Amino acid sequence: MAEPTDETAPFWSLPPQHLKALAEQGTVKAFPKNAVIISEGDRSDSLFIVQSGKVKVYLADEDGKELMLSTHGPGEYFGEMILDDGPRSASVMTLEPSRFSVITTDQFKQFLAQHPDIGLELIKSLIHRVRALTKTVGSLGLLDVYGRVARLLLDMAIEENGKQVIKEHLTQQDMASRVGCSREMISRILKDLRVGGYIKMDGDRMVIAKKPPSAW
Repeated sequence: MAEPTDETAPFWSLPPQHLKALAEQGTVKAFPKNAVIISEGDRSDSLFIVQSGKVKVYLADEDGKELMLSTHGPGEYFGEMILDDGPRSASVMTLEPSRFSVITTDQFKQFLAQHPDIGLELIKSLIHRVRALTKTVGSLGLLDVYGRVARLLLDMAIEENGKQVIKEHLTQQDMASRVGCSREMISRILKDLRVGGYIKMDGDRMVIAKKPPSAW
């Protein structure tokens, strides 16, 4: 696994040394791009630590319409809600060829018993994810489509050399899945933001030139 340092590890993940120790308990499995790793409603019986590649966590209706909840890459994990024996609450699909360390429920329980200090770190991680999900639900319920797109761009941007840069490459369909609208609507909003001078492209990266207005 590409081991994240304390400086590079996502702040919603476990500390690198704990994640590495936990990953060593599991079985390594590889999947191709577009493989469904978890389906909503499946039995919760394992946790996945991403060693390489990238996945998306999403909800889908009977017509195939998707709402993307999050993405995870190396040094992150998913499927952590395995202790309540409830069904999976979302589906997970690979966005590129990926490798995971797969931890069973019994292995996870044993690891927590042997390393009780990790329990607090796991609670902190879960709290962050609940906060992020609450924010997403609030955006879907309270903001119009433009507001949701603007919020998404601002949340994804990181400061680099004094610029607000979005490093993660998202297609218009990816963005549509995240904010719950059509790809055509995303295309129109991005065009308006470019014309207004709010966003621009720097190679294959998007740069927020100035903060988008709260309403269009």
